[in-house]
Amino acid sequence: MSPVAALEPSTGRSATAEPRGTTAADRRPRLATYLASAIIVVVIAGFSVIGVVGLLPASVDGLHALYAVAAVAGLLGIQLLWFSRPSARLDSVTSRVLLAVVVVLAYVPLPTFGILWADMPDFVGGAALLVLPPRYAWPTLGVVALSEVWVYHTFGASPLDTIYIGFSACFYSILYYLLARLARMVHELHRARTELAQRAVAEQRLAFARDLHDLLGLSLSAIALKGELAQRLMRKSVEAAKAELGEITATAQRTLSDVRAVSHGYRELSLEKESRTAETLLSASDVAVRVHLDQGDLPVQARTLLAKVLREGVTNVLRYSEVEHCEIDVRHHDGKVTLEIVNDGVTADDPAATLATLPDEVAALGGTATAKTGSDGRFRLRVELPVPERLGSGAAHEAEQQTETESKRIRRLLPVVMSLMACGATLHVLELTTQPWQVILVVGSIVALLALQFSYFNRPATNLRTAQSYGMVFVQACLVYLPLLPLGPNWVSLPGLLIGSSLLVLPPVAGWVFFALNIAAYAEIQRISGADITSTVFYTAATVMTGLAVFGLLWLVRLVTELDNTRRRLAEMALAEERLRFARDLHDLLGMSLSAIALKSELTARILSLDRHRAADELAEVLGLTRQALSDVRSVASGYRELSLASESRTAKSVLISADVRVRMEMLEDELPTPVRTVLAVVLREGVTNVLRHSKVESCEIAMHRTDGGISLDIVNDGVGGYRDARAENPENPDDPGDPAEPPAPVVPAPRTAPRDSSPGSGIGNLSHRVADLGGELTAGVEADGRFRLRAVVPV
Repeated sequence: MSPVAALEPSTGRSATAEPRGTTAADRRPRLATYLASAIIVVVIAGFSVIGVVGLLPASVDGLHALYAVAAVAGLLGIQLLWFSRPSARLDSVTSRVLLAVVVVLAYVPLPTFGILWADMPDFVGGAALLVLPPRYAWPTLGVVALSEVWVYHTFGASPLDTIYIGFSACFYSILYYLLARLARMVHELHRARTELAQRAVAEQRLAFARDLHDLLGLSLSAIALKGELAQRLMRKSVEAAKAELGEITATAQRTLSDVRAVSHGYRELSLEKESRTAETLLSASDVAVRVHLDQGDLPVQARTLLAKVLREGVTNVLRYSEVEHCEIDVRHHDGKVTLEIVNDGVTADDPAATLATLPDEVAALGGTATAKTGSDGRFRLRVELPVPERLGSGAAHEAEQQTETESKRIRRLLPVVMSLMACGATLHVLELTTQPWQVILVVGSIVALLALQFSYFNRPATNLRTAQSYGMVFVQACLVYLPLLPLGPNWVSLPGLLIGSSLLVLPPVAGWVFFALNIAAYAEIQRISGADITSTVFYTAATVMTGLAVFGLLWLVRLVTELDNTRRRLAEMALAEERLRFARDLHDLLGMSLSAIALKSELTARILSLDRHRAADELAEVLGLTRQALSDVRSVASGYRELSLASESRTAKSVLISADVRVRMEMLEDELPTPVRTVLAVVLREGVTNVLRHSKVESCEIAMHRTDGGISLDIVNDGVGGYRDARAENPENPDDPGDPAEPPAPVVPAPRTAPRDSSPGSGIGNLSHRVADLGGELTAGVEADGRFRLRAVVPV
């Protein structure tokens, strides 16, 4: 029997070739490919070298030696340089041609070298699993294993050796496949991560486009039609024209309110932050509160809705002075997440307690919401939402499902490889002894080792750096070495499982020290058992390679799982960022247009009887603003958001003059980069929108200047005190410019003579984010002279 046939080393056996790889015990994903490559090189090179060393003594002449070395070198080169390369296309014609070459190199030398060459077709089995579709690959592996069994039988090998070689063929073929496929999966996951996120974002943008079409398309079209109708009626009936203008104002205000609602809905809220806020508020109100938060990994929509429910539920609790105890419980189990808010003071009979708007929002995500008083007299608000197993739909979901299927297939093959090792060890002990108690003891210890390996160490979700894991390693060591005491020279076990698992569980230094101690102990066991120096070296080398192979496979499987989860999370983060971008753009790009439409249509109605010519000009600007708003809708949905600073400055001046605000504007004529120009245009929009919200403003100065390496934009007015300094908005963290995920405050235009809302809004958070993205700085606050200044400085 050839030395390479042995699956697991033990006393009294021929040499064994098992995979090994040398790499630092570093869990950084970018080293995974190097680890897999090192293991593949050592496994295949070791297999080939031992095979050549085994057959050369029988081929004494130089021609046969050259023949064997050339054939093995060809097999080794094809396997390492092509099939084991993560970037190689395995479905190409080249791969199929090379598979045919491997078949020739593996089978043609058989008549010359006989049983000494019988292990080389293992290369064919591994390559077939990589290149051929599964419905052809697995039958091909079966044919390879049967061919090796037939060779052994033909050359008169014992029945146990003949069966053994069949297990060996399956073991090495699947091992080659697993190592190459795992390294390829790491490579593909890194490469596909961006693609998945782009697909998910593209699908989300289609959803945005549908939402905007349903929300704004009809309203803006109605404004445009009514504006054109008002233009025609101005010459015939002033009262009819005023009525149409009144409807334009109402439609613009209603649409602006809808924009705020949608912008709010697309902003992600933090469940952790809401729970901390709730606990603080309830404690400050002398309410004994208990919070249990076990949300797990939730989609953005579910996480945001639960945060909203928590906020509204706690607000409802705070309305009642009778409340003394409140429990907030979030649990994630069985594909569902539940939120319960239980208190002893709110009654279900009170309309405020029913939170009537929640059921519709919860039902939209496929969940249920109940609010009732329990048998214990306590009020219970309960929301239950299903948690999808995977993110996204369509193309992104299909890509996710394909990766998941491949990952599961690989994880299923890992126990198959270890089971083949156990089968080889069982056949081995049958060759060494026929005493039933010894066979039962070996088989029992091996079965126990496999059970522990499959149920604990092979599970990717197992936390290996724990005291429990250290205990499991100790149990493994007992199962491996304790049978040595009664068995003596007939001892057979799977020390590779112990070595591989310990390298994962123990800290790097301790793991490699334990590795060295096990190898030294195994070599000493071989010497005491009477093995010669050659066999001892072979057995020890085989143990090293087996342990490193188990370590490499376990690490790569865990790493693929971690990268798979990371990729999904990154795609979800891309979606969340796109949703936040959508919310910001709704607020920043459409806010001013809709505010200006409402203001100008109202102004047109007021001056129509006094100055029809000016009213016509104002109405023409309303139609222009409507067209601009429609263009903004398209830019929000597509993600393309280039704005003209010159156009925005003209619009701003016109709108402010229409609002009876004195304007002094100094703009630069310099050509600016598109990102800088767009951000400054957005700042100008938001600044002017803020001015329009306040009836006290009489004058406004807008100035752009060159600074050291950048551009500054200042918007100064004498009536706005509504913007708070970013640090003042968050006293707990003065370095935090504000939470951009907070919902925007209302921005509803009203007549200049009416009282105005002075709430600060949330535009400062959006603008800070945009300016900071370009490396700039945004400041907002009231100066010593009482004027309010919004200043943006952006590097060019």
